[in-house]
Amino acid sequence: MAMKPKLVVPVRLAAACPSHSRADVTVRDVALTIDEPEARGGTNAGPAPTETAIAALIGCTNVIGHKCAKALGIDIGHLQIEAVCTFDRRGVTLAEEIEVPFQRIEMTIVADGQASEDELARVAADVARYCPLAKLFRGSGTEIVEHWRKA
Repeated sequence: MAMKPKLVVPVRLAAACPSHSRADVTVRDVALTIDEPEARGGTNAGPAPTETAIAALIGCTNVIGHKCAKALGIDIGHLQIEAVCTFDRRGVTLAEEIEVPFQRIEMTIVADGQASEDELARVAADVARYCPLAKLFRGSGTEIVEHWRKA
């Protein structure tokens, strides 16, 4: 009898935080640094926490986009993804509590594969259904606008 894969799993990360702005994070056997720019008292050794969140959305869009395309039998090739976020900084500056700090994220996803515009729209619809980071942002009230197009 085949083993069933676990559908709910723990995700473990750890961080050493040598300063008020820097976190040296490890996950599995991979390390990354999250830091603030020098202008905000950091050492600019890595993206800020808020930038890291947007980067995670880009990475998740890429991974889930390819999984959805494969499941649909659609060739999206490689993706180029750009994101622009409207971010309300009043919360991080402690000016006031902000319910939706990431107000809007506009993403442009350019595919260099053979997929038609209609096929890209099908992939985009499935990505919206399955991407956990997009669901996290949308669930918090963030508007995500995606523009999928051919290269």
